[in-house]
Amino acid sequence: MNIQILVRGIRGIIPGGVSLKDFSVVTQTSEDTARQILDNLMQNGIGTFKDNQIHFHENDKLKTSLLALKMGAPIDEISQILEWRDFESLVSEILELREFDVTRNLTLTKPRMQVDVIGIKAGIAILIDCKHWKRLSYSALVTAVNKQIERTKHYISKEKIRAALPAIVTLYQEEVKFISKVPIIPIFQFDSFCDEFYGNLEEMETLE
Repeated sequence: MNIQILVRGIRGIIPGGVSLKDFSVVTQTSEDTARQILDNLMQNGIGTFKDNQIHFHENDKLKTSLLALKMGAPIDEISQILEWRDFESLVSEILELREFDVTRNLTLTKPRMQVDVIGIKAGIAILIDCKHWKRLSYSALVTAVNKQIERTKHYISKEKIRAALPAIVTLYQEEVKFISKVPIIPIFQFDSFCDEFYGNLEEMETLE
């Protein structure tokens, strides 16, 4: 499928049921093109057809975006379509599938700080800052890492937890890397990162 057509189709992915005609209107495509997009999505496990409507789940928009990125769609273009809720939702789902207890958008006080997603398993928390927009410079990533370390220290001072790990999850298609022992994880590798979480603790900035 043409990448630009697939990218246009992302805008039509709305949780719940949508008719072919409505999908065509939202994506500004002909019904034939809309049907082609939807058939392609369902072949990739995105959306189900029932009662003359295509039903999408909360995370299908981001899953389609990742599919488009793998096909070569520009990151900046995809990030403009996504909302932060789409990104946080998929991060949360991956953690839950790996049997973490998940909290989203936790606000800490004195000083006031907000953590995007927290996953806790076996007494160890991973505090995640979701960066779903365009590619960040190294200096911007360093700033993000330092802020996440401060949030993690603040969280530990407030919560009864054995240890906590700051992390940043990005949309970019890069390898996992570390800044000050804090992992910068591409979303497409986040599932395998969670699977190997305990085996990698020694390499990471774990605060107690």
